[in-house]
Amino acid sequence: MKYGFIGCGNMGGAVARALARKCSDFSITDRSGRAVGLAVELCCGYTSSEEIAQNAQRIFLAVKPQMMAGVLENLRPILQEKKPVLITMAAGLTMDQIQDMCECDLPVIRIMPNTPVAVGQGLTLYCANELVSPEILADFLGDLEFSGAMDPVPEYLFDAAGTVSGCGPAYMYMFIEAMADGAVACGVPRKQAMEYAACTMLGAAEMVLQSGQHPGALKDAVCSPGGSTIAGLKALEDGNFRATVMNCIMAAAKRNSELGK
Repeated sequence: MKYGFIGCGNMGGAVARALARKCSDFSITDRSGRAVGLAVELCCGYTSSEEIAQNAQRIFLAVKPQMMAGVLENLRPILQEKKPVLITMAAGLTMDQIQDMCECDLPVIRIMPNTPVAVGQGLTLYCANELVSPEILADFLGDLEFSGAMDPVPEYLFDAAGTVSGCGPAYMYMFIEAMADGAVACGVPRKQAMEYAACTMLGAAEMVLQSGQHPGALKDAVCSPGGSTIAGLKALEDGNFRATVMNCIMAAAKRNSELGK
């Protein structure tokens, strides 16, 4: 098989869905067996981690950072013999740490995807060690072309940048939910309130990406003197909105770095 997934929870499953749009030659496995249903959905194989280590050319390591050492210890003899490309998405663990756990030099690609890759609107940060050839990296990126945007990032920035891309969707969902709750409190039906909040966030994001303007300038363009928008912004600033969001990103980045220790 070309790819195998060891671990296939929320993030691994999202990447598997993106990969399935381009590549059908892969299998997945997980500890609980819940991913059997995903394998049926994606028309891919469901097998054991040993089988994946033995036969996959490229292996996605989609397990929690604290579980990685145990998983790789069990597969170490096979990995040392087969030398597959390992694709790790574990927060906080460097490519060197992954090699140390395998007790051998291996080609390693490190990625930080987010769950919207499942619907082709994700962002995946990536880097690779010197054992990954440019041809293999290009082929890998091509296989994930339907996941959304992909951007190379130096590994030393992964802990910080990954909090925006990897953790960020959770913060966006909370903001959408809060906006909808406010609208419901004002009498808007729940279904429409959710749709309006989500569509508004989607449109605002596209404005930032397509216009090239600073978000502050786009924000100012919505604010009429003495209007409702500036009144709402005042309420956000009264709640320390900016500082709270900054503290959120910094706290997540700190936790990312702690996970690798």
